[in-house]
Amino acid sequence: MGVRVGAAPRISVCSVRPRRSAAARMRALLLAVALAAQPAAGQEGQPGPPDQVAILKQEAARLVPLAITPAVRQFLAQTAYLPRVEPRVLFHDPTCGRVHTRAQYEQLDQARRHECQRREYDETFYYLGRYGTPLVYARPLDLVAQEAKFDSFAGKRVLDFGYGMIGQLRLLASLGADTVGVDVQPLLTVLYSQPGDQGVIRNPNGPDGRITLVEGRFPGEAEARTRIGDGFDLFLSKNTLKRGYVHPEREADERMLIDLGATDEAFVRAVFDVLKGGGLAMIYNLSPKQNPSEKPYIPWADGRCPFDRALLERVGFQVLAYDQPDDEVIYEYWMALGLNDGQTREQLKQELFSHFTLLRKPR
Repeated sequence: MGVRVGAAPRISVCSVRPRRSAAARMRALLLAVALAAQPAAGQEGQPGPPDQVAILKQEAARLVPLAITPAVRQFLAQTAYLPRVEPRVLFHDPTCGRVHTRAQYEQLDQARRHECQRREYDETFYYLGRYGTPLVYARPLDLVAQEAKFDSFAGKRVLDFGYGMIGQLRLLASLGADTVGVDVQPLLTVLYSQPGDQGVIRNPNGPDGRITLVEGRFPGEAEARTRIGDGFDLFLSKNTLKRGYVHPEREADERMLIDLGATDEAFVRAVFDVLKGGGLAMIYNLSPKQNPSEKPYIPWADGRCPFDRALLERVGFQVLAYDQPDDEVIYEYWMALGLNDGQTREQLKQELFSHFTLLRKPR
């Protein structure tokens, strides 16, 4: 479950645009935020049926006051440019665990086609996957931009480990970032295989960005590691690298755990190696309350960093924050997004927890 950003902007007739003044760029940003607050229109100017792009625009408008950096205000504003997506039909083959497009399905023999299960994925699944709004990425990106003093993610190279959904990658790429997502789920690279999903992503206000999706285990599989490359400004992992997933403290269902396919040290060194000098690694996790000892262990409820601080420092990282709680800000996010389901802040304090670890590779 993963990400990447960053080659130099591609220069072509399409991507060369006149530079705007700072005032003009700010007007464009404010316009985009204003558009984000508008509901989708139906025929003859009447409100249309709810759609996920409209919901993301509205969510972004509510999060803008919580953003602390211009880079993340731009990230949220890019929801104004998200394209609508028609439902997509895929075919799951239980005999081999693969997922096929319609064209691939039609190439199968009749017996294999009979085994396949037809599933439709709508716009909501396209942008959110199984994990909820991608706009929660705004918080770890805000912390990164604040530390690195990024005014924008344009031109940055970002690797998202365990990306799980394309929404956050699309927003970063539309800002001019070169993003790479890595994940072990075979569904994702098939779902996001139509024209416009990957490759060059147009930036309406500057140099274009890029999305590359890699299916495989990083760093254990050589092909995946080769495709990912290096020279990243940011390694980012949200809700994937949890201690409970990697090193559960109690017995847990193995199907709920994550096998990194490498020792802790090999994994940390691989992260160190893909970053450029001065690059950052952000591990950001949101977790529910853990069950008491007499009930089944919840792996995803332990959101601490899975790697010991001493190991991170021995590999060469400068540890800027280690298992730093971020609860108070996340409560603000939950309330703004309506994810609190009627719970008060005091109730959220008993149910929702957040930790982040932020690392820098020395120059």
